[in-house]
Amino acid sequence: MNMLIMAGNSDISPVVFQLAIFVLAIFVGYFVVWAVTPALHTPLMAVTNAISSVIIVGALVAVSSSAAGGVTLSSGFGLVAALLCAVNIFGGFLVTQRMLAMYKKKG
Repeated sequence: MNMLIMAGNSDISPVVFQLAIFVLAIFVGYFVVWAVTPALHTPLMAVTNAISSVIIVGALVAVSSSAAGGVTLSSGFGLVAALLCAVNIFGGFLVTQRMLAMYKKKG
């Protein structure tokens, strides 16, 4: 808590502080994902697909809410987010199907 107070009242730029947190989150996420055993990869992919489906709903709301007023910055970001989430969901389903095919018995 003291660190947050210091960052808010000192000469540290909030952008630099938030960038440092983002970089730390990348490292933590990287090591957490690499620590997952292969048996848990399929459920992990299912969860990431679920998260992407929630994000795409928000992106579509951002696009539709500003569609009546013309093209705005928020509608542009919403469109980019919707496209990236759609690619992520489609790729996630392909990877999940491939992983599930590995567990099927041959014969």
